[in-house]
Amino acid sequence: MSISIENVSKSFSTCPALHDVSLRISDGEFVALLGPSGSGKTTLLRILAGLELPEDGRVLFGERDVTQDKPASRGIGFVFQHYALFGHMTVAQNIAFGLNVMPRGARPSKQRIRARVEELLALVQLPNLGSRYPSQLSGGQRQRVALARALARNPRILLLDEPFGALDAKVRRELREALLGIHDELGLTSIFVTHDHEEAFSLADQVALLNEGRVEQFGTPSQIQQSPASAFVRAFLE
Repeated sequence: MSISIENVSKSFSTCPALHDVSLRISDGEFVALLGPSGSGKTTLLRILAGLELPEDGRVLFGERDVTQDKPASRGIGFVFQHYALFGHMTVAQNIAFGLNVMPRGARPSKQRIRARVEELLALVQLPNLGSRYPSQLSGGQRQRVALARALARNPRILLLDEPFGALDAKVRRELREALLGIHDELGLTSIFVTHDHEEAFSLADQVALLNEGRVEQFGTPSQIQQSPASAFVRAFLE
């Protein structure tokens, strides 16, 4: 699913967050939104998810204008920075949650939901852990569960808000590899927020580098590294 962000602006009270941002993301691309704290990258991701509404501009998924659509109707999966798992639910129940709350006419059968949970546990390399609770898992395992939950309803677009920020370096590397494999296997369009340029360059096909609510540069990792578009980009990469 392609994504078009057209002249999007957003502010909070008197504080501007995004200024006339435009990006075109092709179907199946893995794109990193990169920048320092306060650059607008998470605000942009939340607008794509429908968790914030822009003041100006619009967002299209394919040819469909989703600017005013509710999050549940956008066909996206969202992975939060701090897992956002339900502590009183098992791993299997967490993964199945989005399926179980679908309208009755669209909801899969209980048997199909159980099968889908097993598929996803295998996909994120956590077979046989469905009966555990989040408190019984490591941080890396919890983030794999959060990823499985985001994929439960077969989204075409996957949005991730610094999902590995709380993990140690070894686990981060393992999860990056797992995420890339899942992205490629499922043919998703994935948007990943990070402040770590090494992480962005190792994962993404294209990187949008934001600063103070504006896109300083949008290109492949090699283009940005070899031809930084501004003094800010050069300084950020040092």
